Order: sequence, then C-alpha cells, then structure tokens
Amino acid sequence: MSSRRSTPKKRGSGWLVAATLIVPVIIGGVLARWSPVAIVLAIVAAVGLGLFVLIARPLPAVGLRTRTSGLVALGLAALLATGGGVASASSTRTNDVTASTPHTLAGGTSEAESARPSAKPTTFDTAIEEIAIPFEQTTVDDPARDQGTTAVVTAGVAGLKVITYKITLIDGVETHREVASEVVQTAPVAEVTAVGSRVPAPVAPPAPVPLVQQGAGTCDSNYTGACVPISSDVDCEGGGGNGPAYVRGPVQIVGADVYDLDRDGDGIACDK
Repeated sequence: MSSRRSTPKKRGSGWLVAATLIVPVIIGGVLARWSPVAIVLAIVAAVGLGLFVLIARPLPAVGLRTRTSGLVALGLAALLATGGGVASASSTRTNDVTASTPHTLAGGTSEAESARPSAKPTTFDTAIEEIAIPFEQTTVDDPARDQGTTAVVTAGVAGLKVITYKITLIDGVETHREVASEVVQTAPVAEVTAVGSRVPAPVAPPAPVPLVQQGAGTCDSNYTGACVPISSDVDCEGGGGNGPAYVRGPVQIVGADVYDLDRDGDGIACDK
C-alpha cells in the first residue's frame, strides 16, 4: 500500500504580499514629504523600467528577468504614486488647517484682527451758502410819454437765497454733502420800464419877422412902395444877396438906386 506524501503549506506568504504592497506606499509617502522631485523621479524610473522589460527585453542586472517582472515594476510605480498622493493630500489638509487658525497675540488679539485698520472717526458739520436771485425786467406802456422815450419806473433789486448743507466728514475729510434747508431770505424786485406811446403834436413853424414898414427916419427915401431900410447893404428878399438887410418888393425907385435893387432898369425893383 503506497502512501501519498503531502506537500507542506508555505506559511507567511500572506504577510509577504501585504508587505510588498504596503512598503512601496510608505516609501512613496516618505519621498513625497521629503522631496516632491524625488518621488516623481522614482515613479518615472519604475514606469520606464517596467515598459522597457515588457516591450524590449528583460534586465537581469536589476532583477527584472521576465515580462512578469515588468508588470511588477509598473505595479510598484503605481504604489509609489499612491503613497505620494496620500502624503501630499495629508500635507495640504494640515497646511489649510494651520492657515485657517488665527494666531493669537500676547494681548489676546488675532493677527487678522491686528492687521485690520482701525475705524476712522465720523463727524458731521453744517455749511451755509448764499446765492443771489436775479430780478426780472418788464415794460409797460405810458401814454403820458412821447413815443421813443423810456424811463425806469421801478428799479430792479436782486433777491437772496440761503442754502444750508449737512456735511459728513471721515477723519476730518468731507465725503458727503446734502441740502438740509433752502430759504428765500429776500425776494427779488422786478425792474419796470415805462415806454412812451403818446404821439407828439406837430411843431408850428416860427412866425415870420415882420418887415420894417416905411416911416420917418427908418426907410430910404429913394424907394417907395415898400420900406427899404437904411443899412450898409440891402438885397431883395428871396434873392441871392447876402444882406445884411432885405426888402420885399415890388419897390419903385423914386430917386437914386443906391442898393442896386433894379437890375433890369425898368424903375421897379424886387419885382421877381
């Protein structure tokens, strides 16, 4: 009767697999915390070796003798990347928590509160502005004045308006202004001008100067019919002579024509 020899089971293979999976993750985390460049170089090297073994040929010098070892190298690269990613995420959360926690100063005030500028004092004030109100100008007809003449009946006077402002100041600098009240202190007075509408009466021409009538001692005896005054020179009225004395004809010459009034020699002067 033959006896079958049983093969003893290998113990500890499970722990070996777990260690193979955990150790690369730990190494990746350590490299990621120590230097991000180191973990990147390790991952690139593992991926490069694994692809070279799978595609080209084995590398016995580094322990990669079969294509299966190339797959193992790629798996190692993935585990290193996993460890590095976990370490990076953990470091980022720690930095976020540290940055979000305000550091309290000795006096009990956080750095954020100490960096905040102190509030500037706000004050209020008033200002008054006086503005002149221009007056209007009007005209009225005045039948008591001649056309073309004018006269100011009521003189114009400007008014006065007082505006009060409420002013807001921050740290002594004006930042806002609004009207609090507006009062007309003096109303303007309109200027009134009278314009004449009366048509002036026509001016009568001056009365003619009466000629000197013939009388004793005032008229030249060489003439008759009209008084020829005794003067340095006498001309016919309406003629071209320049006087200084004139006579309105006709005048009859009874003596000598001392003033040369009878130009045509017919004995009658100033007949034209």
